[in-house]
Amino acid sequence: MAGAAYHVMTRGVARQPIFRDDKDRRQFLKLLDDVVARHEWSCHAFVLMSTHYHVLMRTPNPDLARGMQRLNSCYAQHFNRRHGETGHRFERRYHSVLIESDAHALELVRYLALNPVRAGACREAAAWRWSSYATIVRRERPPYCFADEWLLAYFGRNRDRALERLQSFVEDVSPQPPLVKGSDPG
Repeated sequence: MAGAAYHVMTRGVARQPIFRDDKDRRQFLKLLDDVVARHEWSCHAFVLMSTHYHVLMRTPNPDLARGMQRLNSCYAQHFNRRHGETGHRFERRYHSVLIESDAHALELVRYLALNPVRAGACREAAAWRWSSYATIVRRERPPYCFADEWLLAYFGRNRDRALERLQSFVEDVSPQPPLVKGSDPG
């Protein structure tokens, strides 16, 4: 669907790792960058786990299937070449959920950020370096395509305050709901 936002996820065959090390994760992010640029998508959030990944993206054209086929097939080919393996890497075709509201998108951002914590991979969401959330709150500019302006706009116009509010939204037990986009003077 043109102009739609999606939660896209893919899991390894039989829940086997699709990322064995940081080189695999960096290669995946390079491929994601290529696909996002090629299709003029906007990547708003992501998390790479060992056995699966999640991405929140917006597609201006109805080409999600074509882009995801390129991403997953190119990554699987890379993985198999690098590790001397053959066969399928992914359990099945990617799964996507249409994001139908801002509230749904924001809850998804929180879910992705907390995914490594809930899986026991780290104690704090900002510690998982293979997520867009960690990149944002550590104030690092990723070497790959990632559009954080969309997300931060929900938390205020001042970038530093927006980052603090995002962190509170994700990590506090009783997070305050985000502001209505553009309503905060600061």
